[in-house]
Amino acid sequence: MTSSRGRAWSVWALGIAAYVVAVLHRTSFGVAGLDAAQRFEVSASVLAGFTVLQLLVYAGLQVPIGVLLDRFGPRRLLVTGSLVMAAGQIVLALADHVGVAYVGRALVGAGDAATFISVLRLVASWFPPSRVPVLTQLTGLTGQLGQILSAVPLVALLHAKGWTTAFVSVAAVGVVVAIAIAVAVHDEPGVPVTHGRPVDVTRVWRDLRVAFRHPGTRLGLWTHFTTQFSGTAFVLMWGFPFLVSGEGLSRATAGRLLSAMVFVGLVGGPLLGVLVQRHPLRRSWLVLAVLGGTVASWTAVLAWPGPAPLWLLVVLVVSLATNGPASMIGFDFARTFNPPNRLGTATGIVNVGGFFAALTTILLVGVLLDLRTGGASSYGLDDFRVALLVQYALWAVGLVGILRTRRLVRRRMARQGVVVPPMRAVVAHRIARRRRRG
Repeated sequence: MTSSRGRAWSVWALGIAAYVVAVLHRTSFGVAGLDAAQRFEVSASVLAGFTVLQLLVYAGLQVPIGVLLDRFGPRRLLVTGSLVMAAGQIVLALADHVGVAYVGRALVGAGDAATFISVLRLVASWFPPSRVPVLTQLTGLTGQLGQILSAVPLVALLHAKGWTTAFVSVAAVGVVVAIAIAVAVHDEPGVPVTHGRPVDVTRVWRDLRVAFRHPGTRLGLWTHFTTQFSGTAFVLMWGFPFLVSGEGLSRATAGRLLSAMVFVGLVGGPLLGVLVQRHPLRRSWLVLAVLGGTVASWTAVLAWPGPAPLWLLVVLVVSLATNGPASMIGFDFARTFNPPNRLGTATGIVNVGGFFAALTTILLVGVLLDLRTGGASSYGLDDFRVALLVQYALWAVGLVGILRTRRLVRRRMARQGVVVPPMRAVVAHRIARRRRRG
């Protein structure tokens, strides 16, 4: 039993390593955005196009990857994804034309698409269900250490050794991880490689339709859509330029703020996971609380007369750090409302939400910045204030989606004999119970 438990943790650790490197690949272009603008001599919208293409490929492949995951298992997808991302970084490292560089980022998005949901499948296969919510949070949060690798050592290497050396080095790390996964990871205890049922187009469409029609899957989709995009757009593309060109911070301070997001998430994420585990019928309220904090902090920063003080930017970063943990709740909805044979498909559906919203945000912010600056590569605070208002439209759409699908989920649960009492009734009951104890 002890050796089996130890093997589970070692498999999870290697899965985490793969996800850390995937996040390093994913966020590497964001910290190099200003350098890329000079290297390729492009405008804000063209620069945003790199990350939009990356996320478009990522989001577009989520459902196909989910189907392949159910068929071929996580080990082979993790190895393939790591090698594809490494190839993309090499293409970017050697590119001297914007079109070639676009191909590199598309490859990064394709490899990244296979990584996270594969690690989640390893968690579900190697650990008991009672541990899955917390481990899902820890997986998402620990993987964000890749953001620190891009914000600190990659930035230092980029400025010390140059563009090509920096991105070739990142590619080499990806190859090492692929080899480690191929050697040491099994799909399930005692099963090196799983072989699911052959891919049947008719059955795939049926599973996809059934998974999507379940309101619990759509609640996961809208949860991921609403809570993830602001933090993702901040980290992948516009956070570093906003802090440096808009708010006037130094590159070092901006890098430290981006790194702080990871550490805040590492503290708050497990706490959120415990709350989800203990109060599964209140998951949507946790999502709405995170959404409220994010909207409030952005409103304060954008409404501040002149550059925001550092303490307020820290508040913004802290609120954005909760976005990732809250988006993980969307995967918990998918897990609890779908059988194991549809879990990969349902997880892929959920994962589309946040990244589709993020790429929409990144693209629209770039377009608005170009309209404000006439295509110049320098942006001021007022330019960012106008461009970042697009987030409010996406928050509104996501909020409507959450409230509507939550109502549908509760109706279905009520038909099954599970009734979710209103939050005010729960609060009143707990107050009365404490008074009786007192």
